Amino acid sequence: MKRIQVVSFALLAVTSVAANNVGRMDTTTFKLNEVVVSASKWKQNMREQPKRISTIKPEQFLFENPQTAADLLELSGQVYIQKSQLGGGSPMIRGFSTNRLLYSVDGIRMNTAIFRSGNLQNVISLDPFAMESTEVLFGPGSVIYGSDAMGGVMSFTTKNPVFSLRAGKVKVQGSATARYSSANNERTGHFDVSVGGRKWAFLTSFSSFTFDDLKQGSHGPIDYLKPFLVQRHNNKEDIAITNPNPLVQSPSGYSQINLMQKIGFRPSKNWDLQYALHYSETSDYARYDRHTRIKKGLPQYGEWNYGPQVWMLNQFTAQHMGQQTFYDRMAVRLAIQRFEESRIDRRFNKPTRSTTKEIVDAYSAGIDFTKNIARHTLYYGLEYVYDDVRSNGSETDITSNETKKGLARYPQSHWASYAAYVQALFRLTPRLNLEAGLRYNYYDLTADFSNNNLELGFAPKQTNRKGALSGSVGLTYQPAADWLLSLNAGRGFRTPNVDDMGKLFDSVEGSVVVPNPGLKPEYAHNVEMGIVKTFGSFLKLDLSAYYTHLSNAMVRRDFTVNGKDHMPYKGEEAKILAIQNAASAYVAGFQLGCYATLPMGFGYNMQLNLQHGKEELDNGDKSTIRHAAPFFGRAALTYRHDKLTMELYTQFQAKRSYEDMPDSEKSKTELYALDGDGHVYAPAWFTLNLKAQYKQGKHFLFNAGLENIADKRYRHYSSGISAAGRNFIVSTTYVF
Repeated sequence: MKRIQVVSFALLAVTSVAANNVGRMDTTTFKLNEVVVSASKWKQNMREQPKRISTIKPEQFLFENPQTAADLLELSGQVYIQKSQLGGGSPMIRGFSTNRLLYSVDGIRMNTAIFRSGNLQNVISLDPFAMESTEVLFGPGSVIYGSDAMGGVMSFTTKNPVFSLRAGKVKVQGSATARYSSANNERTGHFDVSVGGRKWAFLTSFSSFTFDDLKQGSHGPIDYLKPFLVQRHNNKEDIAITNPNPLVQSPSGYSQINLMQKIGFRPSKNWDLQYALHYSETSDYARYDRHTRIKKGLPQYGEWNYGPQVWMLNQFTAQHMGQQTFYDRMAVRLAIQRFEESRIDRRFNKPTRSTTKEIVDAYSAGIDFTKNIARHTLYYGLEYVYDDVRSNGSETDITSNETKKGLARYPQSHWASYAAYVQALFRLTPRLNLEAGLRYNYYDLTADFSNNNLELGFAPKQTNRKGALSGSVGLTYQPAADWLLSLNAGRGFRTPNVDDMGKLFDSVEGSVVVPNPGLKPEYAHNVEMGIVKTFGSFLKLDLSAYYTHLSNAMVRRDFTVNGKDHMPYKGEEAKILAIQNAASAYVAGFQLGCYATLPMGFGYNMQLNLQHGKEELDNGDKSTIRHAAPFFGRAALTYRHDKLTMELYTQFQAKRSYEDMPDSEKSKTELYALDGDGHVYAPAWFTLNLKAQYKQGKHFLFNAGLENIADKRYRHYSSGISAAGRNFIVSTTYVF
C-alpha cells in the first residue's frame, strides 16, 4: 500500500499508483503551508508570514456565484461590503474603507489620485470570472504597496495563458458559463479560452452582465421600502408617482462588459514575458440612495446617475529567473491605465442638469527583486507612479437643450510617487522567523484650479510635495506542528491625493467642500497577534487580535474662504467644509475562524469579526468611527459526496443603535431604519441560504442556489440600497 499526501488534501491510501489508476482526494480545512503572494508580490509560505491573509480560490467563486468582484470579496466572511447602489460595492476592512484600502491587480496599483473618502465602487470594474486567486491582506501593507494600504490590501491575480509542455503540441483549454438570478433578473454570460504552444500562449476572456432593478425582501423595516418613482411629464415637469411594487428598488439596474486578453512569450527557460489588456465598461447607473431622499415632502432629485464607469489596463510584465549576483528572480511591471467616470444630477423640477466628468491616465513602472542569502530571503524594489487628472463640468437646460460650462469637480492635476522598499525574511531557526521591511515614498502633487474661475483665497496653481516613511516587523513561531503564533507591528500611510487637496464643491446636504492645499500624509500604526491551532485533520482555529491608531487623519471640518464660513452654491447658501489634518482615531478588534472536517462528508466553517473604533470630532468629542462595521460573520455547513457539493450557510450582522451610530451618520434618514424615537439605527439581520453544485463527467458543472430563503428585508450597515430578497440562482459551466 502507498500513501500520498498533497498540501491541503487529506491523506489518501491506494494499492496502486499506475498511470491509469485514479483515486479521490477529499479537501481538508487546515492549510498551515498555503502559498500566498500578496505579502511580498512573490510566492511565500503562509507559515512564514506574520500578517493575516485570506484567500478566495476560483472553485469557491464557481460554487457561490457572486455577481460582482465586491460580492466575491464578501465570500471571505471577513470583508464587509457597503453599497449605495446596485452598481457598487465599497469594502470595509478593520474600520478602514475607500482610499484607505488598496486594490492591486497582477501587482499593479489600481488606486488613483481621485480615489475619495466617500464610498467607492471601482472594484466592480474587475471580472470575478477572470480571477485565478483573490487575497485579502489585513492591516497596513504600505511597505510593499505604498500609499493607501492602511487598513488592508485586496490583491487580485488574474488567469494566465497556459503553455504546452510538449514540442509540436498545442494545449487548448477554457470554460463557458451562463447564469441567471431572479432577484434582479440577472443574465450573465462568460467564456474564456487559452491556446498555448511551447513558446507562445494566448488567453481571451469575455463576460457580459445585465441586471434589472433589485427586488428586496418582503419582511423587514418599512423604512427601506421605495413608495414612489420620479417621472418626467411632457418634458415640462417632474412628477412623483406611486411605485406599483415598493419592494422593487428603482432605479437600480445596469449592465457591464469585461474583456481580458493576454499574450505570453517564453524565449528561454529563464524568461517569461507577458502583455495583458483589461477593459471594463458599465452602462449609466443610478445612485439609488439619492433617489430615496425627500425634501419638503417631495423627492430631492429628478436625476442622479453615474455615467459609464470605464477602466482599461495595458500591462507588460517581464520576469527573469536565475542565480544572478543581486537577485534570483526579477519582475518588471509597466502599466498604463485609464479611468473614466462621471456624475449627472438634477434637482426635482429644476431644469438644470449638472454633469462632471473625470479622466485619469495612470502610468506606473516597478521593478521587484528577490534574493536568497543562505537560508534567508531578501525582497526589494523601486516604483514610480504618475497620474494625470483631467476634469470638466457642464450645465444643460433640459427644456432648451442649451449647454454651458459648469464647475469641474477637480483641478487639472498631476500626482507622482517615487518609492524604494526593502523587506527581509530571516529564518532564525526551523521554528522561528523574523520579517522586517522599510519603504520611503516621495510624492509630488500639482493642481491648477484655473479651470474654475472662482475666488478660492489662494493662487490658482498649488503644489504639495512631501515624503512618507513606513515600516513593519513581525515574528512567526511554530512551537509544534499544530501550532502557529504570530506577532506583527506596522506603519501604513496615505499621502494627500487630488480628491483630498483639490475637490471642488462636492455637495453635502447644506454644505459645500472646498480645496485645501496644505494637507500632510496620515498614518496608521498597527499591532496584532495571531494564533492558529489545528487538532488532527478535523479542526482548525484561527484567531487574530489587533489595534490600529490613525494619526494626522484627513477629515472633513469647517473651513473659511476669504474670511467667510458660508458661500453661495447652486443657488443656496452653503456651509464651507474642507479636508484637514485635524483628527485621530483608533480601531480595535478580533477575527476568528473555525474550520472543521466532520464525518460522512460533512464540514463546517465560520468567520466572526468584531471591531470597535472611535474618532475625534471637531469639538473634541469622540464618535464611533464611520467604517467600523457592526459585529458580522458567516457560518456554513457543507456536504460533499462524489460529484455533489452542498452548502447551507448564514450571513449575519448585529444591531447598531442610534447611541452607537457615527456622528456623521445620524442625519442620514434615507439610509437607515428609524427607532421608536424617530432616530436612525442599523437593525440586526441574518439570512439562511442554500447552494448546490453537481459535476457531470469531466466537462459540466451545474449550480443552483436559494439565497435569503426567509425573504427578509435587510440592509448592510451604511448602505443606501437593501440586499436582495429571496433569490434563486442557476448556472451552467462547461469546462474544456
